[in-house]
Amino acid sequence: MSNRHENRLSRRTTLGLLFAAAAGVLASGMPVTVQAQAQPEVRIGYQKYGTLTLLKGRGTLEKRLSEQGVKVKWTEFPAGPVLLEGLNVGSIDFGTVGEAPPIFAQAAGASLVYVGNEPASPGSEAIVVPKGSGLRTLAELKGKKIALNKGSNVHYLLLKALEKAGIAYSEIQPVYLPPADARAAFERGSVDAWAIWDPFLAAAEKQLGARVLADGKGLVANYQFYLASRHYAEKNPEILRIVLDEIAKVDDWGRNNPDDVAAVLSAQTGLGRDVVALAASRYAYGVKPVSVDVIASQQKVADAFSSLKLIPKPIVVKDALLPARQLAASGK
Repeated sequence: MSNRHENRLSRRTTLGLLFAAAAGVLASGMPVTVQAQAQPEVRIGYQKYGTLTLLKGRGTLEKRLSEQGVKVKWTEFPAGPVLLEGLNVGSIDFGTVGEAPPIFAQAAGASLVYVGNEPASPGSEAIVVPKGSGLRTLAELKGKKIALNKGSNVHYLLLKALEKAGIAYSEIQPVYLPPADARAAFERGSVDAWAIWDPFLAAAEKQLGARVLADGKGLVANYQFYLASRHYAEKNPEILRIVLDEIAKVDDWGRNNPDDVAAVLSAQTGLGRDVVALAASRYAYGVKPVSVDVIASQQKVADAFSSLKLIPKPIVVKDALLPARQLAASGK
């Protein structure tokens, strides 16, 4: 059996589970059609990283959904927390973020659901210092100013890095800034370190000579999650299935075409080929249903933020799953 055929079978199996998880029904094996009364548009929030950027650049989703009379609208966000704010207020229907943003959003009462995730990618985020910095170990971060986007994936990375070094969160000076402002502060020397993700991480390495003090390896999983508003997921399961199917296809393509991936990312982000090639080399491809183990990992993230009072209340992550997720997991 050819690799292409194996990929097709694997994708079919995975998408059957994803559809059960996201759509609230078990896959029937019947051809997917979007009913005339369904919402004629899917509004997708994306960032300058990951598979959604590739999907937008390839244009395959628009072609697939146009056959069903559905339009696709893309909106770029600088970071996960603001993307999920958009999801919560109804300006987008679907998007992708890292580990921490769904925790903060759920704690704030956002009506969202997990519909899938890419594999762990711990090397895609790091704590960096300027090339001339004397800081060499995580223990030396005590008392230092560290730039980060509050509630983003690197927020959890910072918590785990400090924990490893035996430093309390109260013993550093967090400077909460979005990526563009954080980079400016980093370049000026206004902060001692910067917790950041790709491709901003790759840009800092290539353009500024930033040195990685610690990345996520051995500290965090750094999953890329796909989320939808609960209302949209319940009302438009067929559209979501098509979106997830096209993500799976782009994952297959991206895994096998690194040079083309770099070309698409460069065109979509405006960053140099060397920068996006480095970022893409740390990607993890293979959209999957959100498993029990992944939800357990997310619960640990939530508990860590709750214990430090960084979110307003404790949450139960599995509450952000559709009921059919449990049906799919049990095989019923």
